[in-house]
Amino acid sequence: MGVHCPPNISLSFLMFALMAGLGYAQLSVSFYANTCPSVFDTVRSGVQSAVNREPRMGASIIRLFFHDCFVNGCDGGILLDDTSSFEGEKTAFGNNNSVRGFEVIDNLKAQVDRACGRSVVSCADILAIATRDSVVQLGGPSYSVPVGRRDARTASKSAANSDLPAPFEDLDPIIAKFNRKGFTPREMVALSGAHTVGQSRCTAFRDRIYNDTNIDPAFASSRQANCPRTGGDDNLAPLDPQSPNRFGNNYFQALLNRRGLLHSDQVLFNGGSVDSIVTTYSNNANTFFQDFANAMMKMGNLGVLTGTQGEVRTNCRRFN
Repeated sequence: MGVHCPPNISLSFLMFALMAGLGYAQLSVSFYANTCPSVFDTVRSGVQSAVNREPRMGASIIRLFFHDCFVNGCDGGILLDDTSSFEGEKTAFGNNNSVRGFEVIDNLKAQVDRACGRSVVSCADILAIATRDSVVQLGGPSYSVPVGRRDARTASKSAANSDLPAPFEDLDPIIAKFNRKGFTPREMVALSGAHTVGQSRCTAFRDRIYNDTNIDPAFASSRQANCPRTGGDDNLAPLDPQSPNRFGNNYFQALLNRRGLLHSDQVLFNGGSVDSIVTTYSNNANTFFQDFANAMMKMGNLGVLTGTQGEVRTNCRRFN
């Protein structure tokens, strides 16, 4: 079905109008060209240092971004500390004793503010840029990061509890949660591929390795050695057993071999509606990289605050 334009309205104008409705129009890669031209170089250098110090940190920053954007949009809400009069998102079920990398974002914010002479770049933008740089540093695809996001003056623990996918969820609820954010099942599978890097705590995969049947027995035994039925909740295992610090399509190959660490990983390949997408990505890293990059750009525009909305925090952990 084609797009029919009146003769005095160009297709590019219609595309612009459509993108404006999605939040794209307010963001631009040149947003800080005059006020903080070194922001991208400064963040990239800081991320390289952080990931070189601890390779796992790249995955942690990617997850921090996902957990920020999926709750009320990419607004830096997840970075806010609780106070006596404010409850943020850090203690929500999917975040408590789990999300990490806050100190890296603090350091990047300080470096950017120093480089630019004042606090002009939002914490939400710094997290978005740092996420792309983490993906690249770990060997994944690069993609454009338009900026101009503003920081929220609120956060929602209840929304974090209800909106974030859980490690024990089945396929249909996961598809539904992504659909509510505007993502297709294919985009959901591509974004799940971020689990090609990073680690998970025993408490998130204990039930799978002892009770799930769609699991390679040798893989289950190897994980049980470091995750007993009781105790050891914080013991870690790689989400991708082959290369936990290298971004690639090994995660999907593991799913084909029933070696997904989380229940929510393996449901992507378990006789369901997205099996063929997992197979495609397992066979073609380039297709996965392209779809992942496109989905990350789309995620970076979820519910952004722009213009005079929100604020630019001087300290990412609290309101101005």
